[in-house]
Amino acid sequence: MFDVKIDEEVHVRQLDQQMAKPLFTLIDGQRPYLREWLPWVDATKTWEDSLAYIESAEQQAAAENGFHAGIFYKGEIAGCIGIHGIDRSNRKTSVGYWLGRDFQGRGIMTRSCRAVTTYVFRSLDMNRVEIRAGEGNRRSRAIPERLGFVLEGKIRQSEWLYDHFIDHMVYGMLAEDWNEN
Repeated sequence: MFDVKIDEEVHVRQLDQQMAKPLFTLIDGQRPYLREWLPWVDATKTWEDSLAYIESAEQQAAAENGFHAGIFYKGEIAGCIGIHGIDRSNRKTSVGYWLGRDFQGRGIMTRSCRAVTTYVFRSLDMNRVEIRAGEGNRRSRAIPERLGFVLEGKIRQSEWLYDHFIDHMVYGMLAEDWNEN
């Protein structure tokens, strides 16, 4: 189970079913903001939808194929971060994340992403971590850039976002290049 207290302000821990209502409350209060870059917002209509997401995440973790964690700032849920699937034969995975608007600009996601990336390299013995972000999503792209990930390219029309395609920028980090500080 992923559970890391990063510092006195930020704690990242694997989602559990008790987090469904606070997670939904965060999403529901941030819909217009989150919807700009996240395709699942409209499908999250009730706290039961958040519960179903958490149950699916628990199954993924039980299968040792990734995890989804809540990011807590001063005890309040601020967003989520997780490892998508794990490709064990090629020793690689990808990290995804989102943060509520009211928690932006405090270094929360940079600290969380650093902790998850370190975990992936040190505990899961992966060789490669990838982060993808919408080309125009400067806040999301700033995280891998700040952490020293290499911009490796653009995937055109990679994701359908409600009524249009968006391009993804792909960032990569290799274990041999990772500096966890």
